[in-house]
Amino acid sequence: MADLSVNVAGISSPNPFWLASGPLTNTAYQVMKAFDEGWGGAVWKTVGEPVINVSSRLASIDYGNRRMMGLNNVELISDRPIEDNLREIAEVKRRFPKHAVVVSLMLPSVPEVWKDMMHRVEDTGADGVELNFGCPHGMNERGMGSVIGQVPEYTEQITAYAKADSHLPVIVKLTPNVTDIRNPGRAAVQGGADALSLINTINSVMGVDLDTWLPRPQIDGRGSHGGYCGPAVKPIGLYMVSALANDLKVKVPLVGIGGIESWQDAVEYLLLGAQAVQVCTAAMHYGFRIIHSMIEGLNDYLNDKGIARVQDIVGRSANKVGDWNDLRLSYSYKVVAKIHEDKCIGCNLCYVACDDGGHQCIDKGQEMKAPVVREEDCVGCNLCALVCPVPGCIEMQEHDLGIVETWRQRQDRLTSLS
Repeated sequence: MADLSVNVAGISSPNPFWLASGPLTNTAYQVMKAFDEGWGGAVWKTVGEPVINVSSRLASIDYGNRRMMGLNNVELISDRPIEDNLREIAEVKRRFPKHAVVVSLMLPSVPEVWKDMMHRVEDTGADGVELNFGCPHGMNERGMGSVIGQVPEYTEQITAYAKADSHLPVIVKLTPNVTDIRNPGRAAVQGGADALSLINTINSVMGVDLDTWLPRPQIDGRGSHGGYCGPAVKPIGLYMVSALANDLKVKVPLVGIGGIESWQDAVEYLLLGAQAVQVCTAAMHYGFRIIHSMIEGLNDYLNDKGIARVQDIVGRSANKVGDWNDLRLSYSYKVVAKIHEDKCIGCNLCYVACDDGGHQCIDKGQEMKAPVVREEDCVGCNLCALVCPVPGCIEMQEHDLGIVETWRQRQDRLTSLS
């Protein structure tokens, strides 16, 4: 076995797979069941003054035969008494001392309230807290949630409240509903955050029933904006994690969240800078048992790569994601599509896509012959390879033209010449 153990800002766990705060971490029964299956940690469903929730709460988007490609919820924080939550948190930590137990908190912006709650959480033996600055619905209208995470000054201030009189590590969970994730990330660090987790859910309206004209989900004929998550949001999560991993003003550990349902998804987050990952929608969809394939897959991947510790892959791809201005321009480096005739089934999807939505560089195949790419006209957009139904039929071949120049370098060169 490779060493899958991680340590995030002093919070250790036997593997990097944590359950994210949500319906699946609402009780001791659920969290202990998850730990028995093999999850390394869990972030307790957000604790605060109990709320009264609505019914119904969830809606999803299916894509083809794929169920729950995206999930939307209008559920708020825990509707259970604070005392019940804290008692069960203590019980879980006593029974699973080596697992990460992190308590998600959402409280009014009052220093004394934060001080009191931080002390109460400390008494449970929990490993740390996660400040929920991300919920885009419900709590936002009450002056908490993403209304905090969208204002850097508030993010810094309340993070400082949590850190003021407690030794517990503080993770700040960031909202993606901002223009630039670096601003709230920097503010949280300035306020004393020990780590950042991201992304929380994306503000959304899931859809409208075309027969009833009611939004989904609907509560007695009305709906509301909610939080969007699931596989569809992974690219957004990956981008924002990479943005903070490359930010010199954010030198704290990152925890990746968003669309993770396999070991491959987790590895992508780790490579881009996350030290651990949190999973919610996939575990709700398929159950806690998915952890078996995630652990096995990650272990096999590391062994195949000859890597002894999962921590050794953290951030290995982060510096490969940067500004567009630093990419090589097409007159110095390009890729060109090549269609392998022996694999082509003659569907001509590549021709249609290129002719209508690309750069008109493919000639249509005739009489069972494969389409032909005019290399001199191909810009390497990849569209033909993306629509091709046959794996490996269309190969994007690299052409290094011997000139190493980016847009930024070109502008500098032209400026110096002028």
